[in-house]
Amino acid sequence: MAQVKLGGTYKSYTGGRTEFDVEAKNIREILSGLAVLCPDLKPVLDKGVTVAIDGQIFRNAWFQPVRPDSEVHILPRMAGG
Repeated sequence: MAQVKLGGTYKSYTGGRTEFDVEAKNIREILSGLAVLCPDLKPVLDKGVTVAIDGQIFRNAWFQPVRPDSEVHILPRMAGG
């Protein structure tokens, strides 16, 4: 299971939790799994977030593979080009 860490700004949607273990093969499954575990977080995830996997940042890469031992960070959406 991937270890998923949320930025502190998301604690109000998760009952104070910032770490979750999520069974997923890609970013889309990570976000779907988090939405199931924390339904209040779903609208925030739907608006868009930035995902870092093992230190590499991904945006809009829904099918980017996630290894079972990956560390995944969910961060506020980053703007820019």
